Amino acid sequence: MIREFSFKQFGNLEFSKSSLQEHTLTEIDGHIKILFIPENAIIQVDFQEIEMKTDSLLFINPNVVLKPCETIGGQLMHFNKDFYCVEIHDQEVACDGILYNNVFEIPFINLNEEQSAEIQKIIRDIQVEMEQEDSSTEEMLRILLKMIILKSTRIWKKQHQLASGDQQADVQFLRKFSKLVEQHYKTRHTVADYADLLFITPKNLSKKIGLVSRETPNEIIKNRIILESKRLLAHTTMTVKEIAYSLNYEDDAYFIRFFIKNTGISPITFRKQFK
Repeated sequence: MIREFSFKQFGNLEFSKSSLQEHTLTEIDGHIKILFIPENAIIQVDFQEIEMKTDSLLFINPNVVLKPCETIGGQLMHFNKDFYCVEIHDQEVACDGILYNNVFEIPFINLNEEQSAEIQKIIRDIQVEMEQEDSSTEEMLRILLKMIILKSTRIWKKQHQLASGDQQADVQFLRKFSKLVEQHYKTRHTVADYADLLFITPKNLSKKIGLVSRETPNEIIKNRIILESKRLLAHTTMTVKEIAYSLNYEDDAYFIRFFIKNTGISPITFRKQFK
């Protein structure tokens, strides 16, 4: 089900292999998404297959390729930026907050039994509200959506030991680095590039990122470039040379060596395997 309020769109649908039509996710590809996934479900996020160890929430940016493998009882909420994108108020819960601008990991929130029950109740409230026809429906849906994002942000910070007041600067720094990588990975490929943008030394950047990530800033930047390369290889007809150029590699031979070094196979082989 999807509701439209002028240019604002919000929807909720069952996320399972049996219930989803092949074209359904393609139609909402440009939407921001929140996915509730039950324990033991298996899903594929971009090119990684993941089995849920607990009930979980996943926060998904537009154009991330998502599909259920062995999933029953999942719920997908999706919306466009016109419906919800609060950048003026609390940036942490905006659609460009830490849950949506997180280049360190796939942004899963693992839920304990109590947290899962609470989130599932909000989802049921959303489903009831979707059936309503009155002037407050749009705002009620936005409030319920924000509740999920607020609660999830709180859980994420606790799980990453970033919940105390004196650690808010660390959270904001991580969010800023994530946002910069997402904005500039096509044109800026080095740690020094991002250190300059953040007005710190590369050494200090590495130290700060090390607080929450096992990967170095260099690995994070490379992984984002590789992910985009895979998306373009799998989901477009662009040539390897065109993909290299779009990622600011003028020498496609250098790009091919970079791809092989980080994936173990050539771009053409990856494309053939995916197809």
